[in-house]
Amino acid sequence: MRNLLLTLCYDGAGYHGWQIQENALAVQQVLQEAIAKVLGDAPDIKGCSRTDTGVHAHQFCVSMKTEHPIPCQRLQAALNHFLPADMAVLSCREVPLSFHARYSCRGKEYEYRIWNHPVRSPFLRDRALHYWYPLDLQKMNRAAAYFVGSHDFSSFCTTDTRERGDMTRTLTASSWRREGDLVLYTVAGDGFLYNMVRILVGTMLRVAQGKMQPDDMPAILQAKDRRVAGPTAPACGLYLNRVFYDPADLVLPTGQTLEAGKE
Repeated sequence: MRNLLLTLCYDGAGYHGWQIQENALAVQQVLQEAIAKVLGDAPDIKGCSRTDTGVHAHQFCVSMKTEHPIPCQRLQAALNHFLPADMAVLSCREVPLSFHARYSCRGKEYEYRIWNHPVRSPFLRDRALHYWYPLDLQKMNRAAAYFVGSHDFSSFCTTDTRERGDMTRTLTASSWRREGDLVLYTVAGDGFLYNMVRILVGTMLRVAQGKMQPDDMPAILQAKDRRVAGPTAPACGLYLNRVFYDPADLVLPTGQTLEAGKE
């Protein structure tokens, strides 16, 4: 038995998220169908995250166990042959049998993209939020700084049927920057709640509009109430940027390692 780590990227505009659904096309379904064409069967695959409808990924990690002897390089090439143009396998390599793409994950980094120009960009349709009003990044960064550290992010989580559990997450990065007319928010942490990044972005856009102040963020965190935070920003601007693993979890019996965050 082998355990393989696939690293892929995809444009999520045409998919209803990662997880297989009965009546909608998901990334997991497309990848499993390609794997079945190559290997002749469909092993159970484990994704590092459950990205939502319309969300993109620069780096998405998948683990799967198989007894098929196909070399990793050949598997990568064969999968890319069968996958659609909006998805690609960036790498494939063998990892320990104990590795799990989701449960072995130590953290993630997301990026949210805003096209901040009076005129929309046809080339960024479904790939960035078009926001034509001025953005004061100094104020937005003052707000963003409050989220770094360990906090209960209940106010920044969409309530659904999932068990609540512990709502505390630790963020190690939270900042805005401008690259021409693109404004980008980068946030990294040990984990994220349902719609958390998009609600953080929507709240900070309220700060940019003057409807909230940067110094309101601690009170919003303390309230633990979704109703006091801003709206959920559209999915089109969100990208899973990087996935982090402890190098020790990736050590093969031969001593080979995969550097975390590089695949």
